[in-house]
Amino acid sequence: MKIDELNWEILGYLQENARETFANIGRKVGLTPPAVAERVKKMEDLGIIEGYGANVSYALAGHQLKAIVMLRAFMGKLKPFLNKVKSYDEVVNCYRITGNENIIMEVVLQDQSHLEKFIDELIVYGECRTHIVLSDVVANAPIVKRKSY
Repeated sequence: MKIDELNWEILGYLQENARETFANIGRKVGLTPPAVAERVKKMEDLGIIEGYGANVSYALAGHQLKAIVMLRAFMGKLKPFLNKVKSYDEVVNCYRITGNENIIMEVVLQDQSHLEKFIDELIVYGECRTHIVLSDVVANAPIVKRKSY
C-alpha cells in the first residue's frame, strides 16, 4: 500500500498522541470520524501501524541509569544469547546489528551496582562495551514522509 498524504497526516497525529480521537483527527485533516477510523484500521491490518503504547519515564519509574550496551558474541554464544535476552527486564530495546558487535541494547538500571551485576550476566555470552546515556537528544521521533531526491 502506498501511503497517501492524508494517511501521512493521520500517522503524524497518532504518533504525536495515540489517544487522539478520530473525530479530532478528522477535523484536522478534513475527514469524517468513520473515514479516519477506516484508514487507521487499514493501516493496522497492513502492519503500517504496529501498535500503541505509553512512553514511561525510566527515571521516575525508579531507574537511575540508562545505558547502551554492545555485545560481541563469543563463537557459538549468539543463538543462546538471542534466546536469553528476551528474559532480561533491564532491556528495553535490543537489535541484532552488522559490524564488530552483534548486538546493541538499550537498558535501564537502578544504579551502578545493578549495571555491574547485569554486565556480569552478559560476559558469559561475549565481550561487552557499555555507554551511559547522559540525556536524550532525540527520542521517539515520528516517522515522516521523506521527500524524494
